Amino acid sequence: MKKKLWIWLSLSLVIPGLMIVTSCAKKTVKADLDLAQTQEDEAAKLAAEKAKLAAEKAKQEEIARQRALDEKRRKEEAAMRKITAARNLFMNENIYFDFDRSDLKPEAQEVLKRKAEWLRKNHSESVIIEGHCDERGTNEYNLALGDRRAQSARNFLNDLGIKESRLTTISYGEERPADPRQNETAWSKNRRGHFVLE
Repeated sequence: MKKKLWIWLSLSLVIPGLMIVTSCAKKTVKADLDLAQTQEDEAAKLAAEKAKLAAEKAKQEEIARQRALDEKRRKEEAAMRKITAARNLFMNENIYFDFDRSDLKPEAQEVLKRKAEWLRKNHSESVIIEGHCDERGTNEYNLALGDRRAQSARNFLNDLGIKESRLTTISYGEERPADPRQNETAWSKNRRGHFVLE
C-alpha cells in the first residue's frame, strides 16, 4: 500500500510537472515564432520603406532631369528666336537714296555700319544687295541706277572689312516697288537698297 501510495504520489507530481514543462516549452516556441514573425514584418516594412524612398528619389531625379531638358530647350529656342530676329532686322532695314542718286546718305552709312558689325559677328553669312529705283525714267536707266546703288552699298561694306566674296549685287530697277503708288512718298520708299541673306 505504501508502494501504491508512492506511485500515486509520484504520478501526481510528475504529470503536473510534465504539463508545466511542456506548456512552458510551447510558450517559448510560440514566443520565438512571434519574435521571428515580428522581425520579418519589420524587415518587410523596412524594405518597403526603402523601396518607396528609392522610387521617390528616382521620381525626383526624373523631374529634375526633365526640368533641365526643358530649360535647355527653352534656352535653345530663345537663342534661335534671337538669331531669327537679328536676321530679320538685318534684311528688313533698307537704305534709301535721293532721286537719281547712288551716293550714300549719312543715315544709309549708319545702317551699313550696323550691317557690317552684324556680318563680322556672323562669318558664315553672305548677303545679296538689291538696288531698286522708283518708276520714273526708262527701264534701262533704272536698271543701271539700281546697279550703281547696290555697288555703292557693296563698296562701303567692303571698306568696312567685309570680304567681297560675301557680297553679291543685283539691280531690279523699278521692277519691284516697295510701294506701288505714284507719289513722292511711294517713290522715296522705292529708291532703296535691300539686303537678303543667302
